[in-house]
Order: sequence, then C-alpha cells, then structure tokens
Amino acid sequence: MLPRLDDALLDSCRCDVAAPLAGDPARDFGLDPDDCQQRFEVLKRYLDEQQQLLWANRRQALLLWLQGPDCSGKDGAIRHLFRGLNPQGVDVSNFQLPSAVERQEHFLARYQRRLPPLGSIGIFNRSPYEGVVGDRHDGFIGAEQVTPRLQQIAAFEDQLQGAGILLCKVYLQISAGEQLKRLRKRLLTPHKHWKLSAADLQVHRQFPQYQAEWADTLARSHRSNAPWYVLPADHKWLRNLLLASLLARQFEALDLHWPTPPLPFSLAELEQN
Repeated sequence: MLPRLDDALLDSCRCDVAAPLAGDPARDFGLDPDDCQQRFEVLKRYLDEQQQLLWANRRQALLLWLQGPDCSGKDGAIRHLFRGLNPQGVDVSNFQLPSAVERQEHFLARYQRRLPPLGSIGIFNRSPYEGVVGDRHDGFIGAEQVTPRLQQIAAFEDQLQGAGILLCKVYLQISAGEQLKRLRKRLLTPHKHWKLSAADLQVHRQFPQYQAEWADTLARSHRSNAPWYVLPADHKWLRNLLLASLLARQFEALDLHWPTPPLPFSLAELEQN
C-alpha cells in the first residue's frame, strides 16, 4: 500500500474560502518526523516511476504552482521532492520579478511560455497570482485591475485542463516567527547570504499585510476544478510529505499503465543472421 497521507488529512488542507490562512502553520497532525521521512523516501520512488509512465504515455502533463511567503521553503520543497527524478521529464521555472521587457507584454505570457509538454512534470516556483498580489502591492496595477486579472487566470487554468495539463495549486504557509527564524539563519550562515535581498526585511515587516492580501486572493481564486491547497510549512519534514502525498494522489487518479504498442519487429527478426 502506498504510504501517502490519507485523503481526509489532505482534504483538510484544501483552502477554506472563509478563512484561507486561519490554520496553524506549525500544526503537525500528530505525525512522527522519522516515520514521515521514511514515507517520503518511498513516495519519491513512486513518483519517479509515475513520471516515467507519464513520459511513456505522453497524453497528459502535471503542473505544480508553488506559492508562499519568502522563506516558506519553495526552493527546498522542489529540491527534496524532485531530486532523483529523470531531469528530462521535469521542468522547473523560477519566476522572479518581471523584467522591463516582460512588463511590456501580457502578464501571463511568461507563464504560457513555460508550460510543460505532454508527458512531463512542470513546476512553477511562484505562480501567475504574483501578477495580482505582487503587482498590486508594488503599484503596477490598481485595485480595479484585480478582478479582471483573476478572471484571466481562471480562464488560463481552464485552458490548461483542456490541453491535458493537470494543475495542482499549493500555498506553503509559514508563521511570522518561522520566517524570522529562517531569515536569521541566512544572516548567520555565509553560504546562504546570496539568498538575501534588501526587500526581505521590508517583506518580513509587512508580513501581516502580505498574509491578508494572499488570503483574499486565495479565497477568490479557489475553485472546485482548480482548488488551492494550503499546506502548513513550519515543519519541513511535514511540508515535504504533504506535497509528495498530493502529487501521488494526482497520479493515482491518472491510473497510468505502460503502453502496449505493436512491436516494430519480432525477437526472431532481431536474432536472424
């Protein structure tokens, strides 16, 4: 039996539109860290096999949109979960602030260019919803542009599904205290200094404001056919298992099998002198 977390626990992480970020980001569901790590390693092997099946069939693709505050562990989750999978079948896109050129085009264009081909897994480190929360916070759009952009993203999500791309939207939730702890660790660890920017301090000081803005966006963009999952991420070991379990459940629903095309030649023909 696959050692993923059960459906009831995963479904408890579906976005509650009445209070998307009201859950405790430090909750651990009474799980044991060592047991979770063992289950995670087994799930990684399962995901590796499923990625190969996805590639062999090439009828669908899986796309993960990973969102969360600074220091929520987006990079770490990607590194731990997809390390060991065939790099030819996994494509990671890291979306930083749009460049001046990207600002001149439609805000979804850079995401559309990075869609995974059928048969592969795509990971977006930050999602198109940055074009709502980030752009509004930074003054690139006004409040009147929020609803039209949300509608455009919803249409984009529907187009993905019509093209055979299965979308999984995940928000990694951490507490302000955990963010402070991780920023402090980066300051005290020389080989982590490259991860810091001047904006990190301001973002941390505005943590409640950013949380409120994201809560509003999550509530307005959570749909039955494109739900958000809000994963408690103060504990890295739990974050990893939750994410692996969500993806494993997606693959279970696909019910992939090795294709059985007609053989191009027989064994006898191969061995014929």
